[in-house]
Amino acid sequence: MGHKARNTIGYRFFLRFPERDIPDWAAKYADDSGDLVDGGLRRRVRERGYLTRQELLEICYWKSPRTQSRVATNVSAKVRELTRVALACKDDEAKMVLLRQLQGVSWPTASVILHFCDRKPYPIIDYRALWSLGYAKPPRYDFPFWWAYTQFVRRLQRRTGFSMRDIDRALWQYSEARQRSG
Repeated sequence: MGHKARNTIGYRFFLRFPERDIPDWAAKYADDSGDLVDGGLRRRVRERGYLTRQELLEICYWKSPRTQSRVATNVSAKVRELTRVALACKDDEAKMVLLRQLQGVSWPTASVILHFCDRKPYPIIDYRALWSLGYAKPPRYDFPFWWAYTQFVRRLQRRTGFSMRDIDRALWQYSEARQRSG
């Protein structure tokens, strides 16, 4: 049985598989496009302190290709300024508010930006990851839910010693395999 946790605002997450299986599920994750996004992007963005418009398009395409027309309406200066302030900001809620001001960037896409570009570890919020943590149908995304999810996954990361990227891959892959097969 997986690990269960309840936070103070009432959201309940539980890992549907044993923590020790995280590396096995992560290894089965076949989509290496996230690695392509991560390739040099993380280093470049951290050195520079912001995303370029092209990098935003690349990240958003990886997360959700159907948002490309909306994401493409963002002008370079707005992308640069909002991502610069968000990535420098210490307030987690402000980070999400700022990133979600970009056209085509919702909670899941903003979490991808933080996952690949921020210096702190952030999980990617996704219906597959949430399914692997006990949510067959996730509630509407808002800051309290996203923050509870982020804290749960960070605790999982600290407890197990696995990287945030491996945990993300494992959560996604477990859902993909289990929901498809039954």
